[in-house]
Amino acid sequence: TAKLLDKVQEGAQAAGADTKIIHLYDFQYQGCKSCFACKLKNSKTDGLCAIRDDLRPVLQEVLAADSIVIGSPVYFAMPTGQVRSFFERLAFPNFSYDLDEKGMPRKIRERKIPTAFIYTMGCPPEYAKQLNYDTLLGITGDFLGNIFGENEQLLVYDTYQFTDYTKYAAGSADVSHKEKVKETEFPRSLAAAYELGQRLAQKAISDI
Repeated sequence: TAKLLDKVQEGAQAAGADTKIIHLYDFQYQGCKSCFACKLKNSKTDGLCAIRDDLRPVLQEVLAADSIVIGSPVYFAMPTGQVRSFFERLAFPNFSYDLDEKGMPRKIRERKIPTAFIYTMGCPPEYAKQLNYDTLLGITGDFLGNIFGENEQLLVYDTYQFTDYTKYAAGSADVSHKEKVKETEFPRSLAAAYELGQRLAQKAISDI
């Protein structure tokens, strides 16, 4: 996941963007507590979660950005707990319970911010398809896209999880197949991440 985000950063920088990678595990925080401070009438939160903890300055930076890319391994068909908690704290204050004239949730943020999710997983694509990963992981992306204007996803399957498989109880893994995927498919995923970074940066710059 980190290597893919590094490539996104390289692509964005090549397109002329200033970039920053934030590692969520460096911070102590929780998910949404359902305090509804962000839903009070005439709330002054302006889309920023009211909880004051390590994540607050991170959210301030993210909301000031012109594009957002979130990367996560997939644990049991979902993003990690850290990413999910971050998503709740980012998305809920920017999701309105009021409806517009079309009966849709009223837009809180008028400025369009291109967003993307990168997901990595150890399972092969055919198994991910059986478990409906596209749909399960797509739900979070759909919410982010509805809130900030657009979202795309890069799903990377069959990742190489260990530097030495003999040290781990992972008998279900076909190591030779994993090595082949690492050599042939992962470089394509890195290239796709680079292109994603370029594309999002170009969109963001053109919208400024």
